[in-house]
Amino acid sequence: MAFDSRLLNGIGVLSAVIEAGSFVRGGEALGLTQSAVSRSVARLERRVGIRIFHRTARSITLTDEGRRFYEAVAPHLAGIEDAAIHAAGTAAEVSGRLRVNVDGAFGHHVLAPRIQPFLDRHPGLSVEISVRDRMGDLVADGFDVAVRFGTPEPSSLICRLLLESRVLTCASPAYVAEKGLPRHPSELENGHQCVLLRDPTTGRPYEWEFIRGKESVPLRASGQLMVNDTGLLLGACLGGQGIAQPLELYCRDLLADGRLIQLLPDWAEETFPLYVYHHAPARISAKVRAFLDYVLELT
Repeated sequence: MAFDSRLLNGIGVLSAVIEAGSFVRGGEALGLTQSAVSRSVARLERRVGIRIFHRTARSITLTDEGRRFYEAVAPHLAGIEDAAIHAAGTAAEVSGRLRVNVDGAFGHHVLAPRIQPFLDRHPGLSVEISVRDRMGDLVADGFDVAVRFGTPEPSSLICRLLLESRVLTCASPAYVAEKGLPRHPSELENGHQCVLLRDPTTGRPYEWEFIRGKESVPLRASGQLMVNDTGLLLGACLGGQGIAQPLELYCRDLLADGRLIQLLPDWAEETFPLYVYHHAPARISAKVRAFLDYVLELT
């Protein structure tokens, strides 16, 4: 098929619709009416010979063919965006809107409290942070990048390991004063309350494991309280409810100022990985590249 230059306009409209999540909001971003956006997408579907969206009265979702098509063209859109920025000779290379998908703990305890220097560094950029239990479909949901803990699932996205945060065992000074310091992981099974954290993928509490060199001690932790959020976990631990296992990334300041005490420090070699995900262009956009660099600074 000979190249039709009007394809580029249609792809630009498609990208705006995916980012905005609807024809109406995509049109508002481009200064077009909803009907104009709908016609542009329909023309694009005819030219490439696929149906890009499933449409209902209330929502739109990408078809499998539409998702594959957008994943293929997104790298070229990012390259065009960077080329236009450089050609304009502007000093503010990082601009536009960046949509970030994060889990609640990282968003609440790391990213949101420390995002202002990133915004100051790039005044032409606006950032939208969305907390979600699961990453979902970055393409269909219009996200540029995601930051998530846990083993990555198979995906066409680029996935990069940012760090492996240690899993620490902590309690409040008041709890330690009442219950004493355990000397071995097995002591936690008797006479201690553990604050449990629910695994969203299984609905059950995360398993506890203590690692020291080549030794590994699994523990059937038990307690009266189970939570589904790291903020709740830290709050309960600070309040003296029991012993918890937060990630070092989230509790190091609390340990440094004495509000929490690390228990069993010789058995703290278990780690949990933090990954960043983004679309798979050969040349990622300036805004995504800047964000990746900044997240590395935070961690």
